[in-house]
Amino acid sequence: MSTQQQASGLSKKGLGAGTVGLIGAIVIGISCIAPAYTMTAALGGTTSVVGLQVPAIILVGFIPMLLVAFGYRELNNVMSDSGTSFTWATRAFGPYIGWMAGWGLIAATILVLSNLAGIAVDFLFLLISQIVGNEDIAGIATNPFVNVVTCLAFMFAATWVSYRDMQTTQKIQYVLVGFQVVVLVLFSIVALVHVANGTAYDATPIDLSWFNPFAVESFSSFAAGLSLSIFIFWGWDVTLTMNEETKGAKTPGRAATITVIIIVVLYLLLAVSLTSFAGVGTGQFGLGNEEIQDNVFFHLAGPILGPLAVLVSIAVLSSSAASLQSTFVSPARTLLAMGHYGALPERFARVHPRFFTPGFATIVASVAASAFYAVMRFVSENVLWDTITALGMMICFYYGITAFAAVWYFRTQWFRSVRNVFFQLLFPLVGGVVLAVLFVTTIIDSMDPDYGSGSNIGGVGLVFILGVTVIGLGLVIMIVQRVVRPGFFRGETITVGKSDGREDTEVELAE
Repeated sequence: MSTQQQASGLSKKGLGAGTVGLIGAIVIGISCIAPAYTMTAALGGTTSVVGLQVPAIILVGFIPMLLVAFGYRELNNVMSDSGTSFTWATRAFGPYIGWMAGWGLIAATILVLSNLAGIAVDFLFLLISQIVGNEDIAGIATNPFVNVVTCLAFMFAATWVSYRDMQTTQKIQYVLVGFQVVVLVLFSIVALVHVANGTAYDATPIDLSWFNPFAVESFSSFAAGLSLSIFIFWGWDVTLTMNEETKGAKTPGRAATITVIIIVVLYLLLAVSLTSFAGVGTGQFGLGNEEIQDNVFFHLAGPILGPLAVLVSIAVLSSSAASLQSTFVSPARTLLAMGHYGALPERFARVHPRFFTPGFATIVASVAASAFYAVMRFVSENVLWDTITALGMMICFYYGITAFAAVWYFRTQWFRSVRNVFFQLLFPLVGGVVLAVLFVTTIIDSMDPDYGSGSNIGGVGLVFILGVTVIGLGLVIMIVQRVVRPGFFRGETITVGKSDGREDTEVELAE
């Protein structure tokens, strides 16, 4: 640990150091993003908003993610701490903004954990129906009681694996991630072969205009599409929450950058190939058909892969199950850090003596996600769609805070080199501004009762209610913690500071 970290109060938490290498971190990062799950859930919805410009929106969504990733990397190089956004925002802006940044990360992951479990349930019954040849079995997932019980079973299994050591997590992820990536590439290639052979459903010639974001009809549509695009990239920062467990101080930052680049290439391949195969119309298999938009891969798997369609269902099931398990890494380690520094009760800071994992924090994250899903499943049948949209709002919230934290923390170093101008000022600043604009736009637009799935309470969109309620709940819990645990909020455990330009050297020496 550098002298800068010691002076600020940052310290290790007893996690298993040196247990995750570069490849392992990248695999866990890809798993947390869950490309098969995210694309089948978001491709149709994004198409309904921006039409043929899906590849453009993916690229535009990739840009702020990459810019923010550079800011994350700079912060991680000087403050390797499992609290990531919570710790860094506290160091840059103080305990209150830091606490809310941590809450944003925790809330986002709890939203997506419930969503992942729901997708896993749907695809489990879809897979069984395909195997036995009985379509009625797939409909069992719509029964709320069966759905919730099965969801809780998935959640329990993922919690059990996450509770154990990181080695177990890595071994499982190598198999599940490798399989889903191979199937997705095969899916895309065969779709393009159909287009070339004239056997596609609605063959649409690939055009450069697909990559033009200015062809989107309105800024509101652009913002909605971009919010969904950002959702499909979310999860790469899990590599940084493992920074106290990786081999080498720079491994987390490198893993984050490589993960984002791999994912954008895979997404563009999928978007281009499936759009070219099915078109954006509202026909049976068109990507504009609302009846298939919640599960695009399942509906297109048969027309594209024929008897091998079952592979797509297995890929999405394994993707959601793998991501369900790997996603626990991030909130558990943030909760651990918040407990360690006195922002939450001390029991959150407990590390399992045998597995060296944040056991209590993992269980709390699981219970919260399970309860949220169970309640929302009975409130709205469109819970998956609405939580995806609300998730985009929370991602913009805490990613944006962290990006601005990078800019402000390095303010004395901006002009010491050309590199600093880009990586410590311009890149994170632009990324943060884009996310801030998206956050405000989504807040305003989501008040419309027709926003998202169209579910509303008292004429106010459910997405808006979800987002504001989650942020408001964080504020309430923070105020309570301020009363019962004032030390953190007085700056006694983490001090507000700025970079003095010496940490890079210290990191190199520590390696």
